[in-house]
Amino acid sequence: MGNAIVKECASMQVEVYKTDGTLSGEKVELDPTVFEIKPSDHAIYMAVRSFMANQRQGTHKVKGRSEVSGGGKKPFRQKKTGRARAGTTRSPLWIGGGSIFGPKPHDYVVKLPAKVRLLARKSALTYKAKDGAVVVVEDFSVDTPKTKHVAAILKALSLTKKKTLLLTGKTDRTLYRSGRNIATLNIREADKASTYDLLNNQVLLIQKSAVNVLQNSLKN
Repeated sequence: MGNAIVKECASMQVEVYKTDGTLSGEKVELDPTVFEIKPSDHAIYMAVRSFMANQRQGTHKVKGRSEVSGGGKKPFRQKKTGRARAGTTRSPLWIGGGSIFGPKPHDYVVKLPAKVRLLARKSALTYKAKDGAVVVVEDFSVDTPKTKHVAAILKALSLTKKKTLLLTGKTDRTLYRSGRNIATLNIREADKASTYDLLNNQVLLIQKSAVNVLQNSLKN
């Protein structure tokens, strides 16, 4: 299946697979302005850096000398004790004292221009297409949240041992609940998948209806 996909991606057309792993006889056209651009590694780096930074809560906090308990009174007299002089037990030099230059809550958000985010996603998709890691499958859904239904589809497509990102054309909570317990599978809506999502997998599994959704979301 992999070799066939590589050849088809070269002509910007890919075969559509059925959920049982066989070819449906249909083909979908991949937009060369999305899947065959000159990729920008720097745009990818910036997008991934932004994504990872935006995941941080920034709630880390330690107490400074003005926030710890104690102090107020000089702990012992200034002279003739044989000890270093001290004015407060809140000193960072003392056990229980405040911290020096400790972390404070702050925002880690890294904002990128829309054009950079767009270029990064297109670059990630181009790399996937060049690597033969794009698989298009017919639209499918599940009636009840059952992991075995999705697992059977992945097995039929020989993807059980590959980290896979499934892109859907629309929100499907039942499908999401059916696949969330599969360690090697992530499910995203096609127009909401980030550059990090696209790269953090071995295979990009796209439902047929999601191809146009993905491509339309990436038009300039």
